Amino acid sequence: MFPQSARLYDALYESIDYEGHAQQVIALVQSHGQHTCESLLDVACGTGMHLSFWAKTLNVEGLDIDPDLLGIAAERVPEATLHLADMTRFDLGKQFDAVTCLFSSIGYVKTVERLAQALTCMCSHIRPGGVLIIEPWIPPELWNPGAVVADFVDNPDMKIARMNISGQEGNVSTLNFEYLVATENGFERFSERHELGLFTNEQVEEILRSQGFTVTYDPVGLRGRGLFIAAKPA
Repeated sequence: MFPQSARLYDALYESIDYEGHAQQVIALVQSHGQHTCESLLDVACGTGMHLSFWAKTLNVEGLDIDPDLLGIAAERVPEATLHLADMTRFDLGKQFDAVTCLFSSIGYVKTVERLAQALTCMCSHIRPGGVLIIEPWIPPELWNPGAVVADFVDNPDMKIARMNISGQEGNVSTLNFEYLVATENGFERFSERHELGLFTNEQVEEILRSQGFTVTYDPVGLRGRGLFIAAKPA
C-alpha cells in the first residue's frame, strides 16, 4: 500500500490526535456495547499509533496488509499481537469486544464485493454484545476529482513535500502522489498511486445490517469523515 512512503508515514501524520481518537473510540464502544471492553482488534492498524494507546488498558491485536507499516507497529507496540493479512480474507480464530478500521482504510478494498467481504470478516470477529467501528472514505457525492493538495513536514533532520492530484475512474477515487524528501544524505523524489473505492453510506449500512448488526452513523466522527458504529446483539 505504501511501497516507498511507509518510513515517512508517522512524520506526515504527526499532527493527528491519536490519543484523543483512541479515547473517543473506546467511549463509543462502551456506550454502544453490552459489556466492558477488554479486547480490541484494529484492522489496517498501520504503524500502530492507535494501538499504542489502547494497549495501556486493553488486550490488543492489529492487522495490516503492508509489512513495512506492520514492522513499525511491532517496534512501537511490542505487547500487541500483529497479523500480516488482507482485511477481505482473514480468520484469527477468536472474537473481540471491539473491532476497528480507522483512517478511511476501508476505501482500499476498492469494490463493493470486496467491501462486503471485509465487513463480513470484521463482523465475524466480534463477540455477541461487541461493537465494530468503521471510519469511511469520502462518499462519491463529496469526492472532488481534480483537487490539488500539498502537505509539508519541516522537521530538523527531514523536510518532506507531498503533493497530490485527485482523480476518478468509475467508482474508484485515485490519488497520485509526488514526494520530495530532503535529509542530510541529499534529495529523493518518488511517486505513489493510491486507489480507494467510493462507497455510499447506504451500501456500508446495508452490508452491516445484513450481518445482524444495529448501525448508528455519526456524520462527523473522528476527523470529519463520519463514523459507523455497528453493535452486535448479545
